[in-house]
Amino acid sequence: MLQLDVLILLVIYWAAIPVGVYAFVHALLQRADAFTAADKLSKPAWLGITGGGTAALLLFQPGRGGLMFWIAGLVAVLVYIVDVRPRVIEVQRGPRW
Repeated sequence: MLQLDVLILLVIYWAAIPVGVYAFVHALLQRADAFTAADKLSKPAWLGITGGGTAALLLFQPGRGGLMFWIAGLVAVLVYIVDVRPRVIEVQRGPRW
């Protein structure tokens, strides 16, 4: 039987992969000027960051020696989701009355 900490890490591992794919696809579908208008890095930079982060989530497993790379990929994807994505959406929506 799996220990609780291993089970929790496994659930996070499998939940992180779709989040990474979502972040990459979202960045891919946004207008390039929205990133610079939101005072963020350029669209190609965020495509590289989210793509590399998603690749790290897919290639490295937490329990097999690649924990540092997996965490770096997870942090990169989550920064996009939490910080960049809302600002890009807000810029594309326009001013609120």
